[in-house]
Amino acid sequence: MAKDDTGSSARTGTTGRWRARITRTLAAGLKDRSQLVEMLADAQQRGVLDADAFAMLEGVLEVADRQVRDIMIPRVQMVCLHRDDPISRILPAIVESGHSRFPVLDGDRDDVVGILLAKDLLRLFAGATPSRFDMREYLRPVVFVPESKRLNVLLKEFRVSRNHMAIVVDEYSGVAGLVTIEDVIEQIVGDIDDEFDVEDDLNIRREAERQFSVRGSTRIEDFNQYFKAELPDGEFDTVAGLVMKQFGRMPRRGESTALGEFEFRVMRADRRRIETLRVTIPARFEPVAPT
Repeated sequence: MAKDDTGSSARTGTTGRWRARITRTLAAGLKDRSQLVEMLADAQQRGVLDADAFAMLEGVLEVADRQVRDIMIPRVQMVCLHRDDPISRILPAIVESGHSRFPVLDGDRDDVVGILLAKDLLRLFAGATPSRFDMREYLRPVVFVPESKRLNVLLKEFRVSRNHMAIVVDEYSGVAGLVTIEDVIEQIVGDIDDEFDVEDDLNIRREAERQFSVRGSTRIEDFNQYFKAELPDGEFDTVAGLVMKQFGRMPRRGESTALGEFEFRVMRADRRRIETLRVTIPARFEPVAPT
């Protein structure tokens, strides 16, 4: 017992010394932010900060430097609805995309007139089927932000306004993309699990007749065996590596590409890796066994 108390006291003393050192350094004035990051990294190596805490502190510092254009979902990847769409067209789009919020257009993609929340449509099914559906009765106000807005400022605005999505506009007031509060928070805390995560130990999980969730770490050999496909496996071991080669860079969430007859859409990714992909397969392919 005494040994544990001594260890605890030692750790507390070490933490206190590092707090004092950081306080003195801040009081003396830092030359630049990199000096603070180096100090925090040193604290992590000495066991004062754990890896998760250090990563979050790094994320906080980076958020102040990054702009909305760095993390937004590009315009071409936005899943939008039209104000005159019938409910028979809206519901399949909501189910297929898996999103909870949708920009609503009146004309082209530069004319966003509101935001539709999927949950607002639940009351359509609470009682008798309505005789008519008017999108305007369900629209929420749309928030526009410039590409150049810094993420720390945007996060504060999201918190104050209680909005979770904003439409990003360029210098000519055209729609450049969209950004959500989750996108900003993930820059600090890392990826947040959502409905596209592959559960348990499954690398490949069926979502619909021709759609599958696939871990980025799935070996190409296993993918080919599962789908009876012939993706090249000479240069890369994993599906994520092959997809990144196709893009020629680290893709953003929502971006898609084709490999042979397969479509790969990035559902979860950070600045270092692709975690989850949605794969749409050709009609003639039939999986042979779960992985």
